[in-house]
Amino acid sequence: MIKKFYFPIALFLVFKTNAQEGIPVYSDYLTDNLYLIHPSMAGASNCSKLRLTGRQQWFGVEDAPSLMTASFNTRFDEYEPSAAGIILFNDKNGYHSQTGAYLTYAHHIMLGRNTIDLNQVSFGLSVGLIQSRLDQTEWDLLWNGGNGFGTPDPLATNNNVNSNTYYNVDFGASYHFLDFYAHITIKNLMGTARKLYSEQESSNLQRFLISMGYMFSPLNSDWSVEPSVMFNHVSETQETQFDINAKVYRKMDFGKVWGGVSYRRSLDGAEYATQNGSAEGQKLQYITPFIGVNYNKYMFGYTYSHQTGQIQFDGGYHQVTLGINLNCRPEKYDCNCPGIN
Repeated sequence: MIKKFYFPIALFLVFKTNAQEGIPVYSDYLTDNLYLIHPSMAGASNCSKLRLTGRQQWFGVEDAPSLMTASFNTRFDEYEPSAAGIILFNDKNGYHSQTGAYLTYAHHIMLGRNTIDLNQVSFGLSVGLIQSRLDQTEWDLLWNGGNGFGTPDPLATNNNVNSNTYYNVDFGASYHFLDFYAHITIKNLMGTARKLYSEQESSNLQRFLISMGYMFSPLNSDWSVEPSVMFNHVSETQETQFDINAKVYRKMDFGKVWGGVSYRRSLDGAEYATQNGSAEGQKLQYITPFIGVNYNKYMFGYTYSHQTGQIQFDGGYHQVTLGINLNCRPEKYDCNCPGIN
């Protein structure tokens, strides 16, 4: 287990990234779940998609972070460019939890002269209603509300539950051209400020996501390779992360199997004191292998995230995605584009 003198820096490295407003940005978008982070992908596929996810971090650690989501997105009509989606989520991280819902409207515009070669731009707008909750009933005031040396903070209390409800807006755009795609999303673009911990909390919760990738498919082969990248920037704290991903597909009689690996690294770090008194620095890094299968209209995906570096908690982060495709229409584009066909 992690040593006590490492504990504060471990919390910093973990919660600096994961303690955020709205749905946390993990690697589940790689398991056929792009709509979770990009509202412009609502209804982009030729099928209506229902997806359920469950994530648990640090098995055996009390109050470890956990996340559950349920999402559904669909076109209004087969021949209509408009689409809608809904996301429900429950995110818990120690004494803090979030419960919320997003409603999405998306619009898809064909830029090509025909419907065979994919050339499409999409826009999506999500409005979210979120309730944040801080449970102080089990606080140890000497450590959670005080200075860590046995002196309680007179402003802290351990006999109440604080909650605050606010709304926010996400906006995104996507571009697909044959086997290439790019997405940009601004999360928490506008809305009301959360006032959970104090009246002076910042109203700037903006997060910028940029991702792009390309599908390489050898001629007359059942194999495909999809490299992709994603950049994640938080406006208020000026934190930046990037993902480098590689995903491999294999066509089967029943559908396809796929798997890959993702590497996430933060450009920001923190310094900590070692046992011998020297100063060391560390940046947050994750290695995330993932596997999955599309069996007819059903899909299953699994991801396992492992934090690397000197400072870390024991155990990895497990996430399972279950899904079903409904009201599927014939694939109309001559491209290897799993996000659309």
